[in-house]
Amino acid sequence: MHGTRFRIRAAAVAAALVAATAACGTGSQAPGRDPGVGHIHGLGVDPADGAVYVAGHYGLFRVKDGRSVERVAGRVQDHMGFTVVGPKTFLASGHPGEEAAAASPHLGLIRTTDGGRTWVTVSEEGTADFHALEQSGDTLYGFDSQSGQLRRSADGGQSWTPGAEEPLIDLAVDRGKVYATTPEGLKVSENDGAAFAKVANAPLLSHIAAPAENTLVGPGADGRVHTSRDGGRTWTAGGALPGAVSAFTAVDARRLLAATEDNTVLESKDGGLTFSPIFRPPTG
Repeated sequence: MHGTRFRIRAAAVAAALVAATAACGTGSQAPGRDPGVGHIHGLGVDPADGAVYVAGHYGLFRVKDGRSVERVAGRVQDHMGFTVVGPKTFLASGHPGEEAAAASPHLGLIRTTDGGRTWVTVSEEGTADFHALEQSGDTLYGFDSQSGQLRRSADGGQSWTPGAEEPLIDLAVDRGKVYATTPEGLKVSENDGAAFAKVANAPLLSHIAAPAENTLVGPGADGRVHTSRDGGRTWTAGGALPGAVSAFTAVDARRLLAATEDNTVLESKDGGLTFSPIFRPPTG
């Protein structure tokens, strides 16, 4: 029975990777009709004003209240990877809107310093599609779905050093160790992403964050949020989320954000014990 449960849970996390890959692309929309948020790929909080941002298949959105979001600059653009690195300063990757997709289907690494109103290309335009981006100090890590490779940059993403070829879903960095969720389980690299080894006794997680030193947190295939406060040696199960998770981030050790597959965005202010919705997409 235990083996059966593990296979079911492993399949659930593998499905998260498949879903992330399947969601990649510009998609289509009816002319003149707002396509909405689309599949949510990333979440973040701007330290400049505390605003919550949602990176979706059809643009970058700012949460206005518990019922609505506003598309930043009116731009329809697929953000597959997204991370907040400073006040009004975000990094992203993905695909341009339909009109520009034919010229360059992959955005490479792009950067904004005005809260998403304008973006500039940093590197890899037309070639890389980073599904996960994680900044740690002066080092940027990115998982490129096109090469299936983790990459590392020491100059803000202008140039990259190749690392391990692994099917990675999400990334976190703590004390120089790179953690990654994979269909095989949580893995860790102690050599800047050149190679990964499985984290013993870790729950099967779809996403991972490191909000404080020695602290790891992420949603599991069992629907609950799991936390480790000793670098992944032991774990505690917290509250349950109301569905499979498509995006997850930790603002700090107590404030967590999660998006479920139905595009509801939820917030926890108690380290994952309870969650409340801060945005629900309109129905009908």
